[in-house]
This record gives sequence, C-alpha cells and structure tokens, in this order.
Amino acid sequence: MTAPIETTAASAEAQPEAVLAGAGRSQIEGRSLGQIAWTRFKRDKAAMAGGVVVVCLVLMAALSKPIQAIFDLDPNKLNQDLVDPALQAPKGAWGGMSWDHPLGVDPGFGRDLLARVIEGSWVSLLVAVGATLVSVLIGVILGVMAGYYGGWVDSVVSRLMDTFLAFPLLLFAISLSASVQDGFWGLTGLPLRIAVLIFVIGFFAWPYIGRIVRAQTMSLREREFVEASRSLGARGPFIIFRELMPNLVAPILVYATLLIPTNILFEAALSFLGVGIAPPQASWGGMLTDAADRYESDLQYMFVPGLAIFITVLAFNLLGDGLRDALDPRSK
Repeated sequence: MTAPIETTAASAEAQPEAVLAGAGRSQIEGRSLGQIAWTRFKRDKAAMAGGVVVVCLVLMAALSKPIQAIFDLDPNKLNQDLVDPALQAPKGAWGGMSWDHPLGVDPGFGRDLLARVIEGSWVSLLVAVGATLVSVLIGVILGVMAGYYGGWVDSVVSRLMDTFLAFPLLLFAISLSASVQDGFWGLTGLPLRIAVLIFVIGFFAWPYIGRIVRAQTMSLREREFVEASRSLGARGPFIIFRELMPNLVAPILVYATLLIPTNILFEAALSFLGVGIAPPQASWGGMLTDAADRYESDLQYMFVPGLAIFITVLAFNLLGDGLRDALDPRSK
C-alpha cells in the first residue's frame, strides 16, 4: 500500500512551478480579451514608449493655451532685438537659444520657437484626428455594407472606391482652399481653414480603410456565429451591429492609429504649399514653409518643426504597430 503513496508524492513534486504556485488558491482567475491584449502590449517596449509620447503630445495640444499662459509664452510676440538685421539670422549660437527661448527664435521676427511648436501642435493634431474620424466613419459604413451584402452593393461601393483613389487630391485641395478663402457656411479665418483641411483629407482618404473593412467583413460573414444568427432569424442590421462590428473594432482601431500620422504629414504638406493654415497662426507645416527660404542663415529654424513632425509620426506609428500585434490573436 506504500507504493501508490510514494508515486503520488513523486508526481506532486514533478508538477510545474505555475501549477504549484496556484495550487493554494481558491479558484483560477480567467483573463478577458482586453487583459490579454494589454499584457501583449506591455511586452512591446517600443509601443509603450510610443504610447507615452502620444499621450504627452495630446496633453500638450489640449493644454496649449494654459501652458502658454503659465510660462508666459506668446507664439506671435515679435522680438526684433534678437535678430541680426544684416544677416537675417538670430543673434547668438544655435538659433538664438537661451533660457528665455530654449529652442531659439525664428530668423524673421524673433518669435519664440517653443511657443510656436506648442501652438502648432493642437492645429496639426486637430486636423489629423478630425480627418481620421471622417475617413473611419465613411469607410466603415460603406465597407461593411459592401462586404456583408455583396452583389450590386459591393460593385457600386468598389467602383466608388476606385474613383476616389484616382481623384487628384492635391489639386482639389489647392483649388478648394483658394475658392473658399472669403468664407463658406458661415465660417471664416482659421475655423474655415481647419474645416476645409479636415474635409479634404478625410473625405478622400476613406477608401483605404473601406477596403480593409470590406475584406474583413467578407471573411467574417462566413463564420459560424454569423450563420447561427441567420438560422435564428436575425436580419442584416442586427448581424452587422451585434455580430460583425465587435469583431471589426480591433482592425479599425489599428488602422485609425496608423492613419493619424499620415494625415499629419498631409496637413504639413498642404501648409508647406501655402493652402493649409494661414499665418500668423502657427503650424508645423507653415514653419517649414518659412524655414525653406532661410535654411542657409538659420538651419535650426527648419530642424525644430521637422523634429516635432518626425517625433509625432514615429510615436503614432510605433503605437499603431503595437496595437496591431496586441489585438491580433494569431500573434505570439
């Protein structure tokens, strides 16, 4: 009778450490999909760093006015005494860097670059996020309809996507910005410029996310849970909102995160071409436009807004890649 007891004791000693660690607990705790995704995301150090930078950028943009008031920063204050009129460059080394102007001043009017970078952050992020929301809204609606219903609906939406993708977006943005400078729908000045940029960038970028959502929907509509809903008498709208949309949240979120930096670059490009945010309002693309004519006398004036765009785009890309890996159940 002693042999079975010894065998049982030996097998207990051979149990894995994870089993032995949880042997004394009253119950086994399961993890939700959100907890599993968060665990995966925390393992990606680059994605975590990108997320921290994105949170800091969003806070800086949202609190740009209070920050300027607390630290007495004025993005449009002229400091002509800090500029050498003969050289058309800031006085001192490194673009006029000092304790009062940590990033230097611009070579034309002596305006503080730190204040202008902070002021331009909310413009760039507002345009990028607003355009992304427009693209996601249109792309998800049409993509789900095309992927689920198929047939002539899929044909019409697919041809519509091809038409928008072939549209000369840059020429349209230039012509539209020039035609509505005096006002449109009661908007004038800066609100009009921001609204036009959001409309142009968002309205013509939806086919990209629309194609992704369409492909995902075509794959999901053949799954067992969708067939079970159909067999129980569920109709199209119920299946779309209760069965398909919860499974489309992850790819939509990932692509939206990756679309924001693209829109930031596009807004900067339009401002660089002179059809974006008009001066004296600070914007990163507008600062690059001014720096293009002065880089020989003050290279730092081009470096500062370019670095701000680079860090923002890199942070959003790292965050998007991390979310994609964390939300993909097939990733290891």
